[in-house]
Amino acid sequence: MNLELIKFDKSVDNDNVIYLSTIENYKNLPLSDVELQYLIKQVDQDIKLIEINRYSHKIFVYVSDIKIYGNKDYEKMRKLGFSLHAKIQESKISKVSIVDHLLEKEAVLPFVEGLSLTNYQFIKYLKDTSKVKHHLTELHLQSEVVSEADLEELQAVCEGVKNARELVNEPLSYLTAKKLSEEIERMGKESGFSVDVLEMNKIQSLKMGGLLAVNKGSLDGPTFSILEWKPENAVNSAPIVLVGKGIVYDTGGLSLKPTKDSMDLMKSDMGGAASVAGALYAVSKAKLPVHVIGLIPATDNRPSGNAYVPGDIITMYNGLTVEVLNTDAEGRLILADALSYAKKYDPEFVVDLATLTGAAAVAIGKYGLVAMGNEDCAPNMKKLKESGEKVYERVVEFPFWDEFGELIKSDIADLKNMGGRDGGAITAGKFLEHFTDYPWIHIDIAGPAFLGGMDNYRGKGGTGTGVRLLYDFIKNYQS
Repeated sequence: MNLELIKFDKSVDNDNVIYLSTIENYKNLPLSDVELQYLIKQVDQDIKLIEINRYSHKIFVYVSDIKIYGNKDYEKMRKLGFSLHAKIQESKISKVSIVDHLLEKEAVLPFVEGLSLTNYQFIKYLKDTSKVKHHLTELHLQSEVVSEADLEELQAVCEGVKNARELVNEPLSYLTAKKLSEEIERMGKESGFSVDVLEMNKIQSLKMGGLLAVNKGSLDGPTFSILEWKPENAVNSAPIVLVGKGIVYDTGGLSLKPTKDSMDLMKSDMGGAASVAGALYAVSKAKLPVHVIGLIPATDNRPSGNAYVPGDIITMYNGLTVEVLNTDAEGRLILADALSYAKKYDPEFVVDLATLTGAAAVAIGKYGLVAMGNEDCAPNMKKLKESGEKVYERVVEFPFWDEFGELIKSDIADLKNMGGRDGGAITAGKFLEHFTDYPWIHIDIAGPAFLGGMDNYRGKGGTGTGVRLLYDFIKNYQS
């Protein structure tokens, strides 16, 4: 369920209202003397979010003492949106009006963003939703500094995130590789990007050995989805290409995963694909003047009688051979074919997103994204980190020294698909580097892509991590 964001300019006398106020002007809010005295007492006790019950409707007041807003303050505003959503839900409010007295657009928008993203829920498979379904359906904003265009852009980004979350939360019983491509086509029709889906025969003719090998154990065929947003006013002469890992379910193949806390979470192993699709959705719906292409190789990884096995040697799309040491290191195989395919577009820059390694999740947990890239990526890595700090999907750059490449050398093939425990997230990136010849960054989102417990506005389950990061990076991208 999407939350409709609406700009308005009218009286809010009988509405459920959220006042966003500064410490200097909160005493001027249109409240009764009794309400104002109560508000003053609460502020004196350092309570920043105050609820006033008028019985027919409710008033919520946030009093800010922040003078200059920075990235951490924007995140506080998103979390404020999360906190306020709980009060709105408790009161069964379906429509609320926000009146802005902060007059800081960069603070107001994150607050609305936090409210909107918190309002997402995945309850499709519940028989009785009456006790858990969120009531909020409309959010109205009165502000001198936020325009209708600002709200439309924010709506596009939030919808992109929610679409990504929906894909990650769907089980394999619904979201096969083919169904993933159909959902991406639906998203394209809604927002404006085009989609071309390659299926088994075409993938075989292209000799995408990595994708085909991983798919050998599956009863369902693979797909390779090509997403494109190409506006006439694009600022870049060559496209930015986004590549997303689309393993719709990962058993580990014949190198079978343990079930607890591992295989039972593996419907989320297409989090990178979901983020790429969500980012294209947001970029195209907001009509950003940037040419962007998304590549999503997709399959499940199963241990059937015809599955690929440790010891196999695969010939990849670009002709390199790979010795398979572990069939659970499958994501890099399908990403490698997609990264090689990206060369045909002569891209200006390429980013891949993947729930690729447990090593990345162990290193920084749910608190950030692990990134690395080749020598030509430095300017864009800097911009990506800046976007990460702003939207609070923070990027941690790992070293990418040549010595890590020694760990994936094979005696009988060009490469092997595992490098051992040391630097596992980095050796996975080093493997992918062999399939690039353009400025490129690899982002491992294994830590924050799917959460077992509630994490404020990021929710529980699929988070859509990467959508807001990529959107902000692309929005501020200059050729």
